[in-house]
Amino acid sequence: MTTLRTTPFDARRAIRVVLALVLAAMLVGALALPRIERFFLAETGRTGETTLTLAVEGLRGALRRYQPLPALIAERPALRALLARPADAALAAQINEDLRLIAERVGASDIYLMDLEGLTLAASNYRLERTFIGRSFGYRPYFTQARDGGLGQYFALGTTSLERGYFFAAPVEDEGRIVGVLALKFTVDQFEEAWSGGAQDIIVSDTRGIVFMSNRPEWHFRALHPLDPEELADIESTRQYPLDRILPLGAERHALEGALSVTSIDGAGDFVSSQQAIPEAGWTVTILSPTGPARAQAMTVLALFVLVVLFAGVIAVLFIQRRARLEERIEAQRRHRASLERRVAERTADLNQVNAQLMQEIEDRKATEQRLRQTQTELVQAGKLAALGQMSAALSHEFNQPLAAVKAYAENAAKFLDRGRQDEARENIVLISQLADRMAAISRHLRNFARRPQDQVAPVPLLAVLDDALLLMAPKLKAARARIEEQRPEGPVTVMGGQVRLQQVLVNLISNALDAMERDAAPKIEIAVTPRGEGWRVSVRDHGPGLPDEVLPHVFDPFFTTKSPGKGLGLGLSISYNIVRDFGGTMHAANHPEGGAVFCVDLVPAPEHQPMAAQ
Repeated sequence: MTTLRTTPFDARRAIRVVLALVLAAMLVGALALPRIERFFLAETGRTGETTLTLAVEGLRGALRRYQPLPALIAERPALRALLARPADAALAAQINEDLRLIAERVGASDIYLMDLEGLTLAASNYRLERTFIGRSFGYRPYFTQARDGGLGQYFALGTTSLERGYFFAAPVEDEGRIVGVLALKFTVDQFEEAWSGGAQDIIVSDTRGIVFMSNRPEWHFRALHPLDPEELADIESTRQYPLDRILPLGAERHALEGALSVTSIDGAGDFVSSQQAIPEAGWTVTILSPTGPARAQAMTVLALFVLVVLFAGVIAVLFIQRRARLEERIEAQRRHRASLERRVAERTADLNQVNAQLMQEIEDRKATEQRLRQTQTELVQAGKLAALGQMSAALSHEFNQPLAAVKAYAENAAKFLDRGRQDEARENIVLISQLADRMAAISRHLRNFARRPQDQVAPVPLLAVLDDALLLMAPKLKAARARIEEQRPEGPVTVMGGQVRLQQVLVNLISNALDAMERDAAPKIEIAVTPRGEGWRVSVRDHGPGLPDEVLPHVFDPFFTTKSPGKGLGLGLSISYNIVRDFGGTMHAANHPEGGAVFCVDLVPAPEHQPMAAQ
């Protein structure tokens, strides 16, 4: 038997080196686990910040929606009358029903009227067993704020309804003197129901750190930090929350990255948290994302790293072993060259096959990673498309009117071209371009969840705005077979205003005039543009039944309408009145001596050499 010589390559030593490197790599991976875990926790927090922004914008939208309503409702003369005659049962019953209808229209929980002592004289919930009527709320801060002439706002648990809600209040004034307070309440249950469908938890706390909103009911009225005796005494005096339910939440926060932190809550576990403030309400909105999935991802990454290292170590050991065997076969080649060459060729073929398999596995892993990244990109894109889908209703509402006008102008342009009237067709195309600009302006403001900024007051061509309004109303006028009689000056007329808002006022008046003659077979509307002192007056007269005397004082009141149910909320004329007032003009209504109603808009003339308002 042939004795082999000791090879210069020490396989055992090489294997020990490889195993030492594998153990070192595994140790490094274990030491890197906190940093990997921190990365995935931060990613979880950044994902939650998007949901947090949506929740904050939803709350701000509700605050902006309900804040101006108490002041508008408080202007109703009937409220001042009831405060002057609180014993008038018939007037109180009428106001109760009016407040109930308004609450239904605006989606408020309760609307109620209090005297200067806080005693409730009328309420929208007068039909309920636990009505506010006869109860005093003088201890509530929102009442004292409004009684002192400011805007009252407050969040509390209702002592009568036992429902959590946000309160807005405004003073009721009579000839500059505050005679009462009108309050509006909306509940927050709908926000919590929306939040409960997500993977994260959301809490809203006040300036004292008390949780009053959350999709987890067991956290309601829990304190994020201990309260001092003065804070407890203030809560008790205002009856804001039930003292027996104000218990510590047991939350501890540890900084993570930037505004992100890890919050531990007794009995609930650990969460990645981030906060946004709503200063106008004194709220802090916090989103809590469970840390479990992020830590599981970190462990998965570490496990994959360990497997890869082990796999590489095994491959290295196999390679070393194969090299050792090859060295042995090279040593034996001197005596058994012929058979050794055959065996070396076979082993080399095996090694090539193994290498080919390894290369294929590497390519497969690269392809798998590429598909994973593509799938993640598609999921992100799908989320964006889902958000756009949720906005489709609002987009449709904002674009319907300009698109209808574009269609009308396009049809008119086609007819003009058929008749060879190219100038008129070109004018229609210019109008289409202007409306396209208008839709582009709307698109630029889609991210704004609040109301659009008001147009600036600047010189506008009054006759051109009137022509635009008539063109917008042309299909409706044609369908009703209405006839327009105009009286206008020969030269240009320039007044102060905003072109879009002034057009809205004129369209509203023409539409109301047409509605007043809906039973006429051939309605006629008279529109006159005449000088009025130094300014100009636009009057719109219908030939309908006119306005009853008892209706005239209230025609510009919010939520007042003479139309049948379902055809309007009574806000059109009120909004138009305020638009004209923003222009520095006035607006009034009267009955024409020969029949029908007349609405007059008096506008301020534009100074000379001042540029026109932008389209």
